[in-house]
Amino acid sequence: MPITSGTINMMEYLLQGSVLDSALESLLHRLRGLCDNMEPETFTDHELVFLLKGQQGNPFILRARRSLSHPTAPWHLRYLGQPEVGDKSRHALVRNCVDVAASHSLPDFLNEMGFRMDHEFVTSGHIFRKGAMKVVVCNVSRVLVPGNTENTERMSLSHLVELSVLAPAGQDTMSEDMRSFAEQLKPLIHLEKIDPSKQRH
Repeated sequence: MPITSGTINMMEYLLQGSVLDSALESLLHRLRGLCDNMEPETFTDHELVFLLKGQQGNPFILRARRSLSHPTAPWHLRYLGQPEVGDKSRHALVRNCVDVAASHSLPDFLNEMGFRMDHEFVTSGHIFRKGAMKVVVCNVSRVLVPGNTENTERMSLSHLVELSVLAPAGQDTMSEDMRSFAEQLKPLIHLEKIDPSKQRH
């Protein structure tokens, strides 16, 4: 069993958008002024999306992620629930999020459990923090040869931007804080509630 420790079961509050590469430096400059860390963390991650198809309905999806910047760091196994329909007045998308630290044998373990890898991609970018809020600005590249993270291709000439908060269920005031923060990033970027189940990397 590759799972080690650090299981976190929380709700994720999420806003997303994208910014053209040509406007990236302006956005980073704005974020440096608004966030707690003047110099953002940088990262390069390899993410694999695994599916387990049942008898009926949608497949069960798990995401396995490893850091290419820090190869000895644990893998992370992530489950993201369906977005809550609930209160339409919420300013952010809300979904269940379970994140588990795991050993490097995680992909083999998932294969043995019957999961099949559907697709993989590499993300590279910056992480800013403002209190409980996390802002990720990254580009996304498809992996051209399975398992070879040296052989990738950018998926677009823009960067994905995600504003998120992990919090216990019922902390809906978080979405108001996120909306206020997102307003300060306009007109450089418009962050919105986007259903990730309708996206595909």
